[in-house]
Amino acid sequence: MSVKPGWQGRCFEDFEVGDVYVHPLGRTITEADNVWTTMLTLNTNPIHFDYNYAAQTEFGKPLVDSTFTLALVTGMSVTDVSQNAMANLGWDEVRLPAPVFHGDTIYAKSEVLEARGSKSRPNVGIIRIKTTGFNQDGTTVIEFKRTIMVYRRGHVPATARDLAIRAANQQTEKKGENGI
Repeated sequence: MSVKPGWQGRCFEDFEVGDVYVHPLGRTITEADNVWTTMLTLNTNPIHFDYNYAAQTEFGKPLVDSTFTLALVTGMSVTDVSQNAMANLGWDEVRLPAPVFHGDTIYAKSEVLEARGSKSRPNVGIIRIKTTGFNQDGTTVIEFKRTIMVYRRGHVPATARDLAIRAANQQTEKKGENGI
């Protein structure tokens, strides 16, 4: 096992079982994040937005909608584990062992549990990871396993950025050939 720093876009060949990626960015959750999520998803449970109601619960204040926490921590992992994904195949074993509140700062890490080639698509492999999200105190607030289909090196579709760089390099080469 080795711990590797995050960087932009791993291909299937870059994943080794036991590797742990500590995702580089943390995110402080705001009240607006929580209110928007509950309204966008039509989550009408008052524990998320009614301060009077929430004050009467064991938590004493509004809880952050757990779907926001899942989306946030998944997003934090993208650069390290699924930037070059062909498809997200699903989440399993989602656990929420501690509550999240406005003002909490969330961090995350992912461990590679499995890596295998695809039987039906030779240009991709399938990885299974366990991602853990934790707050500013180091308390685990979410854990889940995720299965992702990731492109093999040389098979990742070009992005607009890749095409722009390629075009710029071609123009530079032409200028050099013409002595301009």
